[in-house]
Amino acid sequence: MDERLIAFERLLNIMDDLREKCPWDKKQTFETLRPLTIEETYELTDAITSNDLSSLKGEIGDLFLHLVFYCKIGSEQNAFDVTSVLNAVCDKLVYRHPHIYSDTIAETEEEVKANWEKLKLKEGKKSVLEGVPSALPALVKASRIQEKVKGIGFEWSNKEDVWAKVLEEIEEFKAEEALQSPEMEEEFGDVLFSLVNYARFNNINPENALAKTNEKFKKRFQLMENLIENEALELSNMTLNEMDVYWEKAKLQLKKH
Repeated sequence: MDERLIAFERLLNIMDDLREKCPWDKKQTFETLRPLTIEETYELTDAITSNDLSSLKGEIGDLFLHLVFYCKIGSEQNAFDVTSVLNAVCDKLVYRHPHIYSDTIAETEEEVKANWEKLKLKEGKKSVLEGVPSALPALVKASRIQEKVKGIGFEWSNKEDVWAKVLEEIEEFKAEEALQSPEMEEEFGDVLFSLVNYARFNNINPENALAKTNEKFKKRFQLMENLIENEALELSNMTLNEMDVYWEKAKLQLKKH
């Protein structure tokens, strides 16, 4: 028998045991699991960002457990079970990949994405943006919105035009900034949205890029704190120029590793 099926069946059986015998597992609902699932998802993204494959393996397992848990609760409520969930996603994948399972031709990634969005509209969706979750973090949401509209051809023709739009949005923000206008926030949002678009044209995931920069800044700042502490200095009593000396030292040390 396929080892993958054996492992999955083992997880399903363990879930049955936990739901029946464990006081904590017996109490869980869709609502109580939701924040825990979000936390597990962020732990997964941390492992991906840090390229920690050992942790990634464990985090994927944790998410598998949550998905099986939701299916178990669904079966108890006679709403759905793991079989119907898996069959539904398999049916959807077959339907949305007619270039594999039918006679549609799609030889490039862009053609596949365009077909995907058109098929979703045929399924009854009223907008190509309907599937973008409202609760997504704003940076991720901007990327998804742009990817969705690109799928139906609403896209710049080249990245030079996109960069020109970035510069235009920056100038519009600066004009509102000079007036300290209430429109500053909206114009700054336009700058960010256009930068996300430019990142996409360069095959850069802006969420991943910012996550890596955040982590780089965190490591460098914490090393700077350690260097300052090692010389018995107080960070709170230092000027920006004095701190910058240790910032550069930290930057140099991290580059050597």
